[in-house]
Amino acid sequence: MAAIAAAAASLSTLNLSRTSVILPRCHLRRAITSSLSSATTELGAKFAAPAPKPKSKSHKPSPREDSEPYIPWTVNDDESGAVTLKTTPSERFLRAVANESTQRKKKKEDRGSGGKDKPRVPTAEPKYSKAARRFYNERFREPPQRLAKVLAAAGVASRRSSEELIFQGKVTVNGSVCNTPQTRVDPAKDIIYVNGGRLAKKLPPKVYFALNKPKGYICSAGEKETKSALSLLDDFMKTWTKRNPGTPKPRLFTVGRLDVNTTGLIIVTNDGEFANQISHPSSNLSKEYIASISGAVSKRQLIAISEGAVVEGVHCTPDLVELLSRQPDIPRARLRIVVHEGRNHEVRELVKNAGLQMHSLKRVRIGAFRLPTDLGLGKHQELYAASLRALGWKT
Repeated sequence: MAAIAAAAASLSTLNLSRTSVILPRCHLRRAITSSLSSATTELGAKFAAPAPKPKSKSHKPSPREDSEPYIPWTVNDDESGAVTLKTTPSERFLRAVANESTQRKKKKEDRGSGGKDKPRVPTAEPKYSKAARRFYNERFREPPQRLAKVLAAAGVASRRSSEELIFQGKVTVNGSVCNTPQTRVDPAKDIIYVNGGRLAKKLPPKVYFALNKPKGYICSAGEKETKSALSLLDDFMKTWTKRNPGTPKPRLFTVGRLDVNTTGLIIVTNDGEFANQISHPSSNLSKEYIASISGAVSKRQLIAISEGAVVEGVHCTPDLVELLSRQPDIPRARLRIVVHEGRNHEVRELVKNAGLQMHSLKRVRIGAFRLPTDLGLGKHQELYAASLRALGWKT
């Protein structure tokens, strides 16, 4: 206030008035400033120095500051309470942090369980992942099948006999009598009873055999006094339970037939789809036979065989007829005859129609699969993927 009064007094000394002198604004400001500065010097007033500007974010530390190491941990470990600086946290600090994290997890579990400690039930890890089980179920697990087919595959009876059991009301599915053989069932899920006995949940696996059938055996179950070719696999069936515990025995049958006097290759399996595929005429599988002939074979008779004969009302023509060369240990003439229709007694009718007398007949090949030379009469050999493909199996 004193400075303002002094400035006013100096203005009055100038004898300024509104009417006499009019100064511009800039000159008036200079006059007031100069008067104020002179007044402050006269009064002995001192103003403080301006405050230093705050350092910007881009401030670079001095060499002295930059040379000092940065220590992130400040720990009060001493009993005296002194603060020490460390580059790593103390052991007590780490233990406290771990204890705090476990306590938080326990609190969350207690909140989720409503404050009650529930006993944990140990669960065994699945043998296969969920994706692997889904992959197997989509590609390899068999879909629901017809009831008659399931009964036949389980070894209850043949397909036709199984249908008769169903029609007679001797089969129940999930507690209800089923009279329809075409009903789709899954043995693993459905409860099936036949004559009061429950059907096994697990069907037997598919098996395939090549059998060298001897003379005097028929290719069916047959009667008690008749020898069946399937009885040649009794040793295999007796050891089935020991080799496959918990798995039901397969019901075996022959694919096609050889008459009682014909020897050689016959396929035995429990896979009905496989049997139907390779025995159906549409498969067009060739079958090779070796026929031993009593007496001499002329060229005219060979031509007569190659021209074919009527078998079961159908004219059948062989694919190949060839007279094999004589062997020193085999006195009789031998013919190699290849057919593809496979009708009943077809080869015998062809030889008979040519005026020849057959001594013996042996089948040595089906499709591209040939009877192994080391497989003796009455012996069998299990077949795998390569042999099944040679037989024309396309799955």
